Amino acid sequence: MTLRYALTASLLGLVLLLAACRQYLLPLQQSEPAGPVYRVLPSPQAQGGDPEAGLAYLTTGDYVGGGFPLALYETYEAYTDTVLRRDGVNAHMLFSDIAFAGPDSVMLVSGSCFTCHASTFRGEVVLGLGNSFSDFTQFTPMQGRLLPWFIRRKVGRKSDEWAAAEPYTRWLQGAFPWFLTDQYGVNPAFRMEEGYASHRDPVTLAYQKQPVIDRFPYNIASDVPPLWHVRKKEALYYNGMGRGDFTKLLMQASTLGIPDTTAARAVQRRFVDVLAWLEALEPPAYPEPVDAAQAARGEAIFSVHCEKCHGTYGARESYPNKIVPLDEVGTDPLYAQYFMQASGLPDWFNKSWFAQSPPAARLQASAGYMAPPLDGVWATAPYLHNGSVPTLAALLDSRLRPRYWARSGDSAAYDLAAVGWQYTEPDQPKGDYVYDTTLPGYGKQGHTFGDTLSASERADLLAYLKTL
Repeated sequence: MTLRYALTASLLGLVLLLAACRQYLLPLQQSEPAGPVYRVLPSPQAQGGDPEAGLAYLTTGDYVGGGFPLALYETYEAYTDTVLRRDGVNAHMLFSDIAFAGPDSVMLVSGSCFTCHASTFRGEVVLGLGNSFSDFTQFTPMQGRLLPWFIRRKVGRKSDEWAAAEPYTRWLQGAFPWFLTDQYGVNPAFRMEEGYASHRDPVTLAYQKQPVIDRFPYNIASDVPPLWHVRKKEALYYNGMGRGDFTKLLMQASTLGIPDTTAARAVQRRFVDVLAWLEALEPPAYPEPVDAAQAARGEAIFSVHCEKCHGTYGARESYPNKIVPLDEVGTDPLYAQYFMQASGLPDWFNKSWFAQSPPAARLQASAGYMAPPLDGVWATAPYLHNGSVPTLAALLDSRLRPRYWARSGDSAAYDLAAVGWQYTEPDQPKGDYVYDTTLPGYGKQGHTFGDTLSASERADLLAYLKTL
């Protein structure tokens, strides 16, 4: 049904890894306002979008800008989309794939936003839920070099299909070295964007062969946050670096294939509708009864210990949009440090069409992490920005956090009592679906605020979190 490639294993050298770690651990230059915690001020956002049109564009639109020829999907008509129930060619695509008309009306196929921002959970697909089952541990530059050969062999060097797909393969070839991670389940979205942007002129967005961003040798990735948080935020991403206009920030997948700023502007206008859909998106409700008295006690505990950073819910709903410094939250710092010290993406972005044309967006890296909203938190395991903690129970008691933990890969294997993934604790980080918290950037430390609570207080708080 979908295009598959043989993947070969690739490991980073120990010397290279240690060199990367040393650079990440350089002293930080604090570039944000002084104080232990600060709020992100609001920015004007696009209004008047159509949520239904936004979902339609996400699932049938051309915002990726490039893809593989539909002609490669020889058996696609045998499949029926039972999730999104789309019409036309997309009626035969996986919910995470999208078919659209490219140059000269050639039909192309690519992954949609729902490749990463939707997931099968307890047997059902939940749109907006981050996909924590991604596997980027097998990508190699050789695969990128083989792509053009494979496509030309299938559709012909002189075909319209190859002419339409060839620009897309150029960006993929340049970006493949940026995809690889050494951790299962995390997503290198920004590293991928760095790879695409590295071969784009920032002003025109046109392809250029020589990279304009140097590739840092260690790929740092993260968990995928739920999209229903967007409606509450004044800044996007775990470190809050996405500032200004959200339509520009949300359409960054377009760096994969759009040819120029004219195409980018057309996408941006449609993302006004996408933003409206995101603002209307609601989290799933906890599927089992919750003890009301226990949840009420938990709400009182939450009010004292949690709401100053994570906000309030129900009749008193609010969200403070606070960045918490690294030394206070204590979680693994490498993701935040990377964007402050090593990544070329913020500089590229802030010189680019995205920042230099209205409505303007910018990337403003900070030495901290944004305390997220907790709507639907019960469904969003694993926890912390790097997905290092498998359950909420372990998040509230750091002594329960495993060094290595392994999942079955079954989306139904969810522990509703501990609120998170069912897991085992192997002696070594080997095998499929294993998370290794000893790797640089993927530590389980920090956010120990629940450690001061009693066992009964943590149980009450966990009951309350199920209701959000």
